[in-house]
Amino acid sequence: MAFILSVFGVVLVMEGIPYFAFPGKVKRWALAIQEIPDSGLRAMGITSMIAGLVLLYVAGYMRT
Repeated sequence: MAFILSVFGVVLVMEGIPYFAFPGKVKRWALAIQEIPDSGLRAMGITSMIAGLVLLYVAGYMRT
């Protein structure tokens, strides 16, 4: 459970960096993302999920 909480904490820190460091750019990006078609957002989402799963697999493989 401590590991899960640690990972969640790191994710929150990483997610918060752009909002803290570049709030103006984040606002412009949020407006620009509305112009991307749903299919493009889905493609980016599935690509991100697959990359995350590959990283988890590699990290698990490296532990053994």
